[in-house]
Amino acid sequence: MISEHAIIHPLAKIAKGVTVGPGTIIGADVVIGEGTWIGPHVVIQGPTVIGKHNKIFQFASVGDAPQDKTYQGEPTRLEIGDNNVIREFCMISRGTVKGGGLTRIGHQNFFMAYSHVGHDCVVGNHVVLVSYCALSGHVVVGDYVNIGAYAAIHQFCHVGAYAFVARATYVTKDVLPYVMIAGATSACGINTVGLRRGGFSSTAIDAIRRAYKIIFRRGLTVQQALAELEVLQQDSPEVLAMIDALNQSTRGIVR
Repeated sequence: MISEHAIIHPLAKIAKGVTVGPGTIIGADVVIGEGTWIGPHVVIQGPTVIGKHNKIFQFASVGDAPQDKTYQGEPTRLEIGDNNVIREFCMISRGTVKGGGLTRIGHQNFFMAYSHVGHDCVVGNHVVLVSYCALSGHVVVGDYVNIGAYAAIHQFCHVGAYAFVARATYVTKDVLPYVMIAGATSACGINTVGLRRGGFSSTAIDAIRRAYKIIFRRGLTVQQALAELEVLQQDSPEVLAMIDALNQSTRGIVR
């Protein structure tokens, strides 16, 4: 299941049931979990840990040095969970010392062709990165987020769980959970489709919609909105994620 034309460093650790295609290069300090499929002409450098049952398609670059001028060859890391799909020409970089030394990818994500995950990013679970979208360094992406083709997320931004970023959108501030961002980088409603697919009840979705109107449609300051959200979340715990994101934001939010 490992092609004789693959180049695998003796210090790499490959579990049982791993497939490696011809022309693929796997460097030292790479650990690959069982059942992972790696196509032809993939480059994986370490230190990198890849979990179980991932699929990495041809010409992807995984775990190479970060694209950061301050990087001086330190042994920073990349960790990838289980059941991810990484399509053609994707690039996922290791971390930098100044960013904590770790880029981390969760489980069951789908990275379409040419998508980019920069150094020190943290990507949750069930995330979809559509072709040609890019996460700059130090970006945090919550669970069940969809980021459209050609979209770009600025360094240090946070994108909350169940958010939706439309194609060709350039995001320079934090995106709150459940919110849709499109057009001239402005909020345009909540991700109702994603919430329904995620099993949210109609009552929960109505509460999130009320929270959205408090934050985005009434002209309130953040502190005024937080005061009203605190009352709302007493009966609607889903709103707590929006409160936490507002309290933790250091860049401001897309409004």
